[in-house]
This record gives sequence, structure tokens and C-alpha cells, in this order.
Amino acid sequence: MDLVHPLDGLDARPWSSLSHAYGSAEDIPGLLRALAGADVDAADEALSELYGSVLHQGTVYAASAETVPFMAGIAAAGHRTADVLALLGGMAESEDECGVAPGAVRAAVADRLPLLLPLLASPEPEVRRTAAWAVSHTRATATALPALRVRWDAESEPSVRAEVLAGITRLDPQGGAAAAAAVLDPSQPAEVRMAAVFASLDAGVPWTEPMHTTMLSLLPADPLRSDLDLERGEPLAAVVEALLGRGRRKEREVAFALVDAALHDGRPEVRAEGLWAADRACMLSRSAPRRLVGNLRAAAVDEESVVAVSSLLGRLGSVAAPAADILTPLAGRNPDHDDDHADRALAALVLVAPQQSAPFLAAGLGQRPRALDAASGFRSPEDSAFPYNGELLDAVRDRLARPESLSGNEPWQLTNLLAGWGAEAAPALPELCAALQCFPDQAARAIASVGAVCAPADRARAVTSLRTVAAEQGVLPAAQALYDLDGEIAPLLHCLEQDLRRGAGRFREAARTTGALGPRAAALVPALREALSDTDGDTTPALDTDTALAEALWRVTGDADGVVAVLDSVFARAEQNPWSRWSVARAARTAVLLGPAGRPLAARLEAALNDPVQAPAAVLALTAVAEPASLDRTTLAEAALRSAESDADPAGACDALEALGPDALTDDHARRLAALADGDARVVRSGVEDRVIRQDEALRNRARALLPACPDTATP
Repeated sequence: MDLVHPLDGLDARPWSSLSHAYGSAEDIPGLLRALAGADVDAADEALSELYGSVLHQGTVYAASAETVPFMAGIAAAGHRTADVLALLGGMAESEDECGVAPGAVRAAVADRLPLLLPLLASPEPEVRRTAAWAVSHTRATATALPALRVRWDAESEPSVRAEVLAGITRLDPQGGAAAAAAVLDPSQPAEVRMAAVFASLDAGVPWTEPMHTTMLSLLPADPLRSDLDLERGEPLAAVVEALLGRGRRKEREVAFALVDAALHDGRPEVRAEGLWAADRACMLSRSAPRRLVGNLRAAAVDEESVVAVSSLLGRLGSVAAPAADILTPLAGRNPDHDDDHADRALAALVLVAPQQSAPFLAAGLGQRPRALDAASGFRSPEDSAFPYNGELLDAVRDRLARPESLSGNEPWQLTNLLAGWGAEAAPALPELCAALQCFPDQAARAIASVGAVCAPADRARAVTSLRTVAAEQGVLPAAQALYDLDGEIAPLLHCLEQDLRRGAGRFREAARTTGALGPRAAALVPALREALSDTDGDTTPALDTDTALAEALWRVTGDADGVVAVLDSVFARAEQNPWSRWSVARAARTAVLLGPAGRPLAARLEAALNDPVQAPAAVLALTAVAEPASLDRTTLAEAALRSAESDADPAGACDALEALGPDALTDDHARRLAALADGDARVVRSGVEDRVIRQDEALRNRARALLPACPDTATP
């Protein structure tokens, strides 16, 4: 392999017919030449461009495999060697492959090991370190492992030695664990001992007292993190995650003990790492919040640490009530002034102890945007039931009476608060009606909620205000609120027709509202059909708009043939868009409404069972549209359970299991459902960070509700 001319043959490759993240790979030759050139700035730019195109956010492509021989040659020839090795290692590591045969890119890197393995003996420590990381990701054990073992015996540089041990463990976990056991001794460099802890965890060996002592001795461990192993992140949190991942009580208690020790440490940097580890534990383990909340109190020793702890306490909600007292002094500070720390503490207190927080929020309203956001449920309206408080009502009325002082999301937040209070917010109806002129969308929704339960005279005044805004400004929420309060449908139909004819940005909301009217919206059928003809393409917005319009047509007309044709088109077009998985799920849920009339869609729905995101909705639809005798309910239950277990659509999976009924569940299904309900590992692990814990607790409750009727539901 030629080291003198690493780019020989570059122009002979069919680059224009290959693709990477941004399309044609015809730019690759120029980038490789710049990477191998003498211009440092141009080489930096080329390296950045290559990361973006052939390893885009961890994904590899057909062009990625073609670049490997040239990049390996560039590295071996001494051009930006460590940087290029890191790129090659990332490409070998990737399992996210697009338009390329599985494993082809990794195999291309492995094929260049004769060029790369000699770099393990480079005089530059950084090259040796990166080479060890890169070659281990080829999974070419027979070739790479002997070379790494030789390097392990010869290497003296701690950072390189640590990466070599990690590489050995990647290829031979038990061999790596054996090597690790010999270097846990305190006389060894910290980097090597940290690598030994991870090697032991990766090999699955039992956690021992020497490992525990070693881990605690390495705190603060953040300086020991590897910049190559980005997934591992902060070391203490990564160790805690690995121990919790074993799913056994003993390792769980060991993980909590590590967190306890860090949170009680006298060094601020160690407590900070303990907080990160506690955060990770609470996101992964259902028992962690109650187990750790007392120790979180211990870590809050000054203002900075209270602010740091407050975010996690807020996510824990009422479970963190025993720690509310650490928030209150800061939450009530400087109510008349902007104070970010006070705002963060109050936002957490709102979620931890809402009754306790209300007077502070009332006093600081207008100065505490985070806290108001938490109280109003702006990010998730279903969480907006903040307890009524008279002081806070007066403060909200005062803010609404001065609309010129409101900014950002405040109109939404204030009106959401009032909407959640219902009849108790009736004194604020005058301010809400006045706010209609400035914030019609926001105020109208609150008026509909408050006006529905207030005195007749107050409701009449609200109706008058809504009628004026709906007629003069054509505001759909105002027309909707008018219809809800007084049954006047003409303004609502007028607003809906306008929105259906204005463009795609308004179609979906207008379609949902039209569908809710049912046959009373018959006059809007031409507008619905016209809007349907205006959508095209396989983008997610286009698919979702067609689904919403189809659902509205079904609810209004009951015309199954036309609706089935639209949904069939959505399923077909979604096959061309890899980002459309949720669009298929939404179309399947619309198919549920059709009942047996949707039977022509059965084949499309059955195909969706293979995708965990789409499976729950497909199960629901099949139970509604298919001939009951044709359904294999046990297979459908399996598809729903897999979706929940993979955190694809856990809530939808519960919907599907409810629809199937207990007779669909085998004993194995029942045991797995019990694990979803009562296992320690969280099922919901992704989504909006502030909502993961609450969503997982909601899933537990739903899964438990399914258990009593199931056979053999012994908790695992």
C-alpha cells in the first residue's frame, strides 16, 4: 500500500454516482486533496466537511466506504494522522447506515488495517491513542487484538494505555476484564484505573469492593473522560447507568451508594458530578427519586448548588416535596426584580409544592417567566391544573389589565392559568374580554373555559365580546368559543371556510374543528375537498394534512370510499419518506374511526405492524376494521408490547392492549406487562426531558390497570 501517493486512483472512482449526506459525492476528491495538502486552514475545513458528509451525525453512506482507502493512506502518510484516525474510527463504529450494505464501511476500514496498525507504535502519543480506538472499532479481532495486546505490554503513556485497554475490552471483554483487574491498584495512573473500571463493567463482571473504592478515589472523574467515547459522557454518571442497566437490586444499591457519596462530598466539583449521576439515575430507575431525594438536599449547600439541584427536583415533582425547604428561601427572593436564580428555584417549587409556591409567584408575576411557564403548563396544556390561589388570581388580573406590559409567551401562560381554574377565575372575565382585542387567540380559549361555568350574566357579557371579535376579525378561536358558549355556528363556519381556503398552514387545525362539528359542517365539504386537492408530496406536513382533512370528511359526510382512498394514498406516499413513521401512525388512528368501512386498508395496516412506532396504531385500526375472526390477537398483542418495551409508543401500546382485551395475552405477555408496570427500569426514556418521568409514571398506572384481568401477573 503506497504511503508516498495516498491519493493515487482518486479520480478513477465514480464519485458523481455515489452519495453522502448532502447528495452527490463529487466534492469528495477536492476535500481529500485539501485534507492532504499543506494549507492548514483548508485542511481544517476539509476535515469538518468530511465529518458532515461521510459521517453525518453518526450516519455512513455509500461514499463513506469509497473514501476509506484514501483517508487511511492520508493518515499513514502523516497528514493530520490523529484527526483522520478519529474519523475512520467513527465510520467503523457506526451502525447507522444509509444507502450502503450493512457493515460495508466497517469492512473497508478493516481492510486497511495493514496501514493503520503500525500507527500504534507512532512516536506521537495522540496518534497511538487514536489508533487504538479506531482499530478496535473494526471488530477485526483476529488482526487487531494481537496488535493491541502488544501495545498494552509496551505502552507507558497513561492516556494511551487507557485507550488500549478500552480497545482490548471492545474486542475481547473477558481478556479486557482480566487486564483491568491488575491495574485497579492506587499506584496506577488515574486514566488507567478509570479505563479499568469501565472494562470491568463492559465485561459484565461482578462489581467488587476494589472497583467501588477505585471509583470513589477517582472523583472528580470528569477530567478523565475520553474525548473519543462521546456516548459515555460524564464518567460517574456512566458508571451509575451501567450498574442500573444490569437490572439487579444489588447493583442498583451500589449505584445509589456511589451517588450518595458524591452528593455528600466536601468538594463542589464532586457534588456536581454526583448531581449529574443522580439525574441520570432518576431518569433510568423508578426507585431512584425516593431513594436519592434526601441526598439531593445534602448537596444543596449554597445558592449555586440550590440552582443546580432545582431542575432535577422540578422534574421529580411531588416526590421531591421533602426537599422543598431548600428551594423556598431562594424562590421568594427579590419578587420585584429580575432574578434568574430565584426564577429557577421558584419554577422547581411550582412543580414540587405548588400550594407553597403560589404566593411567591403572585408576588413576582411579570418577573418570573420560568415559574409562570411551569405553573401555566404552557409546554403541555394537559398539565395546567395549577391550584387556585386568590393572590395569584389578583396578580393575573392586574397583568392582563396592562396588555402593553406583556411579552413573549405571557399571554398564553396567564390565560392558561385562568382556564385551568374554571369558575374560580370568573372574576377575571372582564380582563379576559378586554384582552380579546390584543390577544384574541389566547383570551378566547380561556373565556370558553371560564364562561362555561360562570353565572348567566357573566356568560352573556362574554358571548357579546366573543361575537364582536369573531365577526370583525374572523378569529377562529373566538368563533369556536362563541359556539361552545352559545351555540352560534354561523361565525364558526365562516372562520373555518376562510382558514380552509387560506393555505396549508391552517388546514389541520381547521380540519380538526370542522370534523368535531360533524354533519353540522356539511356546508364546508367543498372547502375540505378543495383543501385536499391543494396538498401534495410525501413530506410529513403534507401527509398529516391529508389525514386531518380525510378525518374531517368522514366525520362530516360519512363517505367511506373517498376517505379510504385518501388514507391509502397517505400510506403509499409515506413509504417514500423515512421520517414519516408517525404520519403512518396518525393515518392508522384515523382508520379506526371508519370501522368495517376501512377494511380495504387492512393490508397497509398489517405492513405497519413491523414498525414499533406504527404498530400500536395499526393494532387499534385492525381491531376496528378487520373481520374479527381473521385477527391473530396474540400476534397483535406481541406487536403492541414490543412497541412499549422499545419506548417507541408506550401510551399507544396501552391503548392497543386495552382494545385487544385480556384474552389476547399469553402468560409471557402478562409477565412482560407486569415488568412494564412494576419493574424498576423506566420504560419511557426519551422525549422532552422535563416530561419523561411524569410520562413513565403515567404508563405504570395504565399498565397496572391492565394487569388484574390478565393471567399469571406475578411481578418480576
